[in-house]
Amino acid sequence: MSGWRVRSLVVGTLAALVGCSLLFRPFASLTVLLVLVVVGLLVMAGDRFPAAERPRKPLDLLPAAAYALAALAVVLWPGSAVVVVVWVVAASLVVDGAVALVHAVRERGPGRLTAAVRGVAGIILGVLAVSWPDVASIVVAVVFGVRLLWTGLELLWHGARGRVGDTADDRPHPWWRRSLSFVVAVAALVLAVGLAGVGSVVARSTPVPDDFYAAPPEVPSEPGQLLRTEGFDRAVPDGATARRILYTTTALGDEPALASAIVVVPDDAGDGPVPLVAWAHGTTGVAEGCAPSLLDEPFESGALFILEDTIDKGWAVVATDYVGLGTEGPHGYLVGEPAGHAVLDSIRAARQVEGLDLSDQSVVWGHSQGGHAALWAGTLADDYAPDAGVVGVAAAAPASNLTGLVANLDEVPGGAIFASYVVDGYARTYDDVRARDYVRGAAEVQMREIATRCLSGPGALLNVLSTLVQDTSPIDTDPTTGALGARLAENIPTDPIEPPLLIAQGETDPLVIPSAQQEYADQRCAVDGGPVDYRTYPDRDHVGVVAADSPYVPDLLEWTEQRLTGEPAPDSCP
Repeated sequence: MSGWRVRSLVVGTLAALVGCSLLFRPFASLTVLLVLVVVGLLVMAGDRFPAAERPRKPLDLLPAAAYALAALAVVLWPGSAVVVVVWVVAASLVVDGAVALVHAVRERGPGRLTAAVRGVAGIILGVLAVSWPDVASIVVAVVFGVRLLWTGLELLWHGARGRVGDTADDRPHPWWRRSLSFVVAVAALVLAVGLAGVGSVVARSTPVPDDFYAAPPEVPSEPGQLLRTEGFDRAVPDGATARRILYTTTALGDEPALASAIVVVPDDAGDGPVPLVAWAHGTTGVAEGCAPSLLDEPFESGALFILEDTIDKGWAVVATDYVGLGTEGPHGYLVGEPAGHAVLDSIRAARQVEGLDLSDQSVVWGHSQGGHAALWAGTLADDYAPDAGVVGVAAAAPASNLTGLVANLDEVPGGAIFASYVVDGYARTYDDVRARDYVRGAAEVQMREIATRCLSGPGALLNVLSTLVQDTSPIDTDPTTGALGARLAENIPTDPIEPPLLIAQGETDPLVIPSAQQEYADQRCAVDGGPVDYRTYPDRDHVGVVAADSPYVPDLLEWTEQRLTGEPAPDSCP
């Protein structure tokens, strides 16, 4: 067997194996991925060099040189794995595609169209790689894996069937071989366009706030003032009417800020003031477009699964977006004071909506991030907003012990997403917190991009996939130490809560650990001025505890009704 056929079969087999590994086992670990990429780049370089025409022309040597240099770059800078991989693979694909396009323009013959299609596909795939910098590993797995598999199959076919490469111009290819190459090139182009479509969908998955959320020319300095209102009908239950509102509130350090909210009122509320529930939503994201009032599911996205039950009770609901979601940021994720202010000021603003007759009493509900906000609203209510009339605070699976919660994120599936939100929120809120002090260099791009996507929609899937390939935590410094640790400790709600307090916890919650919640409830018993009722629910996890079928739901509704009617509150403290 001639040397060129042996080379085709050996290189083709190696390329196909590496391509399959990238495609079907891309998430073994980042280290394995880098090794596969280096081998793949060297295989592509070895394939392109013999394919160049003799005498060697600089243009024909460019693809081989690009792949070889790319492999060298990944070896020399493994510490910047994601950044290096994405750029070197992207550059090599673009160079290879550009050379193919040049050949398509210069040459005349049956292979011209195939070269053009292959060139366009390569350039699109290269551009896609830099469009998703945080999911470079996924892009590499799909894009580069397919490219290697394609090259490997071509080499195996040519090595098994007949001579190509060095004497490609000596005789024309049979029509079936030209057709096969064309079909493969078209398939690559279809893949590239398809991935571009996915990228476009992901890019549009985070809504863009409209003019409703912009500050008017004149803004009152007093918090809790209604600025704007308009009708709202997305996911509003039958028998209710909703509006979205814009109002003034207070950010960290007594800085004036704006927040938005949705007000939902039952149509058949009857005579007299309507009782008001202030809902503090669970995590939806930290980007401006992640405000629940902008999302397709404005209530369930933040874990309010019982809006219909609430309306059936004859109660109105005001659901704040918090500062920095919808309105200008930053959004201080799990930063307590501005979240508590936004909840309390939403109550004040809702009562100013024309045509509504809302009670001067209110009950605050919250879950997860919103449970943390509800606890803070409880600690702030008496001094900051006594006119809000808060007669009860119910927090389900609240993010109460922040240092313990953040320290546990490494053990939680998808914990890197929440870690990204915490680091982003605290770094943008506090000048002394710097993301690079806690995040591995190789994961900086990943965590920054995760923070631009919401917890629901196509972007959420991309966030999950981008964390699967990481074989180590993106956090390489204990987040409970230094400036971040100190700021987390500051934002644990420890001041007394005067209104009656209900804390609910699922016993199988992997995110908010039940033992830590029990410890927090015990601390509450020691400091609170009002009664504390701590309830746990077997076989309920973090979201399951607030699901529509959870035993917590009838408990919450009954507890809330008792607060609104002035009955004595239960107290589980010893």
